[in-house]
Amino acid sequence: MSSSLNSATLKRRRLLLAMGAAPFAAFASSDPTAGLKRWGNGEFRRFGFLVYEATLWAGDDPQRPPLALRLDYKRNIAGFAIVEASVKEMRALGADEASLKRWGEAMARLFPDVKPGDCIVGQYEPEVARFYFNDRLLGRVEDPGFARAFFGIWLDARTSAPELRAALLRRGV
Repeated sequence: MSSSLNSATLKRRRLLLAMGAAPFAAFASSDPTAGLKRWGNGEFRRFGFLVYEATLWAGDDPQRPPLALRLDYKRNIAGFAIVEASVKEMRALGADEASLKRWGEAMARLFPDVKPGDCIVGQYEPEVARFYFNDRLLGRVEDPGFARAFFGIWLDARTSAPELRAALLRRGV
């Protein structure tokens, strides 16, 4: 009887320790930049106005997953405008219309309206793209083609913002 009491006590202690550690484990795993190195950062301007500042985190190769791209917004932008601009950029990089339709619908469900001070972080893993808004998970798109095309907006050699690409790929100090 004494051994079953000790066993029950030990199980209860393990459970309490696990429950106590769970919030910290969840917090640690929710950081999309965890385990990555900070690379470069730069500004995106449209018609002379600062739209957002971008920062890239990656492993040894900043053009291959895993990586994370943080956009710190400086202007009010409607979520649908973010989706439209993303679709336009992916189209210019060669994405097909059927994929763009699916991807546009997926992004429309995810991307909120933003205001100055808001940030969206895109996390690119080999098979999935996850998105965070002000440190809260928005959702994900489980399509490797989408992830490649979406992050190509900033990282593809054919990007419409080559200066920003160069700044992102420059290793931070």
